[in-house]
Amino acid sequence: MSADSTLQTQVLGELYVAHHDWLSRFIQRRIGCPHTTADLIQDTYLRLLTNGRLPEQQDARRFLTHVSKGLVIDLYRRQRIEEAYLTYLQNQPEHLASSPEDHLQMIQVLTEIDAMLHRLPENVRQTLLLRQLEGLSYKAIAERLGVSVSSVEKYMVKALQACMALDPAGD
Repeated sequence: MSADSTLQTQVLGELYVAHHDWLSRFIQRRIGCPHTTADLIQDTYLRLLTNGRLPEQQDARRFLTHVSKGLVIDLYRRQRIEEAYLTYLQNQPEHLASSPEDHLQMIQVLTEIDAMLHRLPENVRQTLLLRQLEGLSYKAIAERLGVSVSSVEKYMVKALQACMALDPAGD
């Protein structure tokens, strides 16, 4: 283990000890479940560890708040997607039922797509959704967004690149 990683582990441990109880209360107020709170605390510190960027002591709470809020938002998005998917499944004929493994995989894929869409700039996201879901032409999208057709083409390229990044096999 290098001196840098040893120091980073030590700083992370000190950060954990100093802020665990506060972070626990902060997350618990937002979600209410102690088990999920514990998971999100661990995910917060795991994110810091894998990111390799630890905050300065004076910025620790602000930084931990930022990371944990993002994780809470991700949790709510996943729950919203899961509820919508389960509602969709309830409205399907019994003979089209799939396995629990397929359900889990579909929820994971839908969550990844949702996260990708939320990372896109607004015009890029709107272009993709208007084209794919509403079937609008580039000209109609340009008119709706108040931009040029050339901009819509560029937005579509960015959107498709983001979609391709979700599928490393390029399938």
